[in-house]
Amino acid sequence: QVQLVESGGGLVQAGGSLRLSCAASGRTFSPYDMGWFRQAPGKEREFVAAVSSRNRTRYIDSVKGRFTIATDNAKNTVFLQMNSLNSEDAAVYYCALGRGYYGLPSSTTGTYDYWGPGTQVTVSS
Repeated sequence: QVQLVESGGGLVQAGGSLRLSCAASGRTFSPYDMGWFRQAPGKEREFVAAVSSRNRTRYIDSVKGRFTIATDNAKNTVFLQMNSLNSEDAAVYYCALGRGYYGLPSSTTGTYDYWGPGTQVTVSS
């Protein structure tokens, strides 16, 4: 089994920054995809960003140029640096881990097998 735990969420003013972290423990595997998803109240969970074990990345259009996903493989940790936050970014952010394949990492929730409990990001205007 694999356990994922997110941290780094909180309250930030519009235009500010947050850095989310997700630590993986247990029986990790490779190749893998690690992704960040988010869910706002009344909305479906949506893909935000993902990185493969080959360091290929993928982002949703609305965060390109503002968010950066990166991994520290030695620590089994994935980070999401979020800059220029706005009200549309407010949500519960979830970290996810799934089997990786060749090419870009997956943006589909169904391909991820393990999920963290989530961390709240609130953006004040």
